[in-house]
Amino acid sequence: MELTNLNKDRKSRRKPAIDLSTMMYGKVPPQARELEEAVLGAIMLEKSALDNVIEILRPECFYVDGHQRIFRSFQSLAQKSMPIDILTVVEELKLNEELDVVGGPYYITKLTNSVVSAANIEAHARIILQKFIQRELIRISGEIIGDAYEDSTDVFDLLDDSETKMFNITNNYLKKNYDDIGSVLAKTINRIDELRTKTDDISGVPSGFPILDRVTYGWQPTDLIILAARPSVGKTAFALNLARNAALHPTKPTAVAFFSLEMSAAQLVQRILSAESEIMLEKIARGKLEEYEYQQLHSKGIKRLEQAPIFIDDTAALNIFEFRAKARRLVNKHKVGMIIIDYLQLMSGQADRNGNREQEISTISRNLKALAKELGIPIIALSQLSRAVETRKESKMPQLSDLRESGAIEQDADMVMFIYRPEYYEVMSNENGESTRGETHIRIAKHRNGQLETIKLRALLHIQKFEEWDGDDKGGFKPGSGNWKPLPPSPAGPAGTAGQGNEGGGKFFIQKGSRMNSGEFDDGFDGEAPF
Repeated sequence: MELTNLNKDRKSRRKPAIDLSTMMYGKVPPQARELEEAVLGAIMLEKSALDNVIEILRPECFYVDGHQRIFRSFQSLAQKSMPIDILTVVEELKLNEELDVVGGPYYITKLTNSVVSAANIEAHARIILQKFIQRELIRISGEIIGDAYEDSTDVFDLLDDSETKMFNITNNYLKKNYDDIGSVLAKTINRIDELRTKTDDISGVPSGFPILDRVTYGWQPTDLIILAARPSVGKTAFALNLARNAALHPTKPTAVAFFSLEMSAAQLVQRILSAESEIMLEKIARGKLEEYEYQQLHSKGIKRLEQAPIFIDDTAALNIFEFRAKARRLVNKHKVGMIIIDYLQLMSGQADRNGNREQEISTISRNLKALAKELGIPIIALSQLSRAVETRKESKMPQLSDLRESGAIEQDADMVMFIYRPEYYEVMSNENGESTRGETHIRIAKHRNGQLETIKLRALLHIQKFEEWDGDDKGGFKPGSGNWKPLPPSPAGPAGTAGQGNEGGGKFFIQKGSRMNSGEFDDGFDGEAPF
């Protein structure tokens, strides 16, 4: 009796039988076989049908393998300028030994019977593309999940690889269609009307130098700008001035991302602080500040810069793929409107590096230009110049041919600018006998959308600052120009004895000598000279 009751209890606790009619045996990938057949049949019925879908679909977009082979035969016939119909397609498949694989002549004929006309072929093609993108997303997601479970996977490499794969879908299969001139004209006229009503002439990101903005109208969206010079001329200092001026502009503040492959973020911030507070870089770097200078550093430098939209990335070995991923995130998350790279030759291209360095630089510059167009912002890339500038006996002004390691840089760039300082080449006076101390020439050697000019600025490298040339060539930086501040009288002697040319008897420190010894002005300057 007890045994019978026990068996009854076991039967009552037993799980109910599975209803096989509600059981899911597996998931079928997204597909549209009927539409694939309709598109292929329409192409064989109407001559112009292939032209409507050739920019939308690729062979791999079809789910059925036989359909991929048939569409590939369409492309082959189009390249040979042959008509596309049942007979030519059958012959092309025979030639490639694929006719039996796709189902024989009967299947080709059947495709034309499944469609009446090619009226809706473009809409059908876009649905097929959507199904393909869904399958690609499923495939990529599966690969990411599999890699994420591997303990040996580097998470940052995984992030970069994931973003690259997602970007490739957009870049390869969601291409922008052409625009007719009417729609482009409407956009252009609206743009002109906006510029007409503006009070200033700057249509892009302001440089902070009115004389430079007069030529460029600001750094324009989608432009790749190359800023090139020999080492220690002041590339980084000038680039930081551009970043600071854009981020702190009174009417058009723009978020800036600064990628430094050479210097640390702390060194860059010291330079920006020096320029903003107008305190010597050497004093900030060494921490040798007087009390009034420390207060000036806080009031003029730190308070203004702590809220400035400047983002610094000092990753040393940055490759183009990592840069592209970081740039997209900065633009999407922080609305960055300009990117500066210091400098181009320190970036790496493909990880395997099968090609030579010139090909690698060509790939990098091509990707930078493509990224500027994709993000719709200007990218300023600093570049080194070859030693040919030094060995030239004639003018030392850099030329386009002096760009280092690749001619592709000047081809891809929308603008190429060179920094030239006569003082760097120990030219201490001009033809009129006037001092060239601090004189800096920004030469625009290529300007795809504007004129070529040479702009004159004054370099105050002791405080990492550039200002517009004021015409005072009397042998030094002009006191009272707004960017010059005299130091208090030196405790070593009575006022006026240390710096006879300095109003108020203070000291005015300038760069000693004509050339820097430590790359790109890293240590401030070579020494102190009372002026």
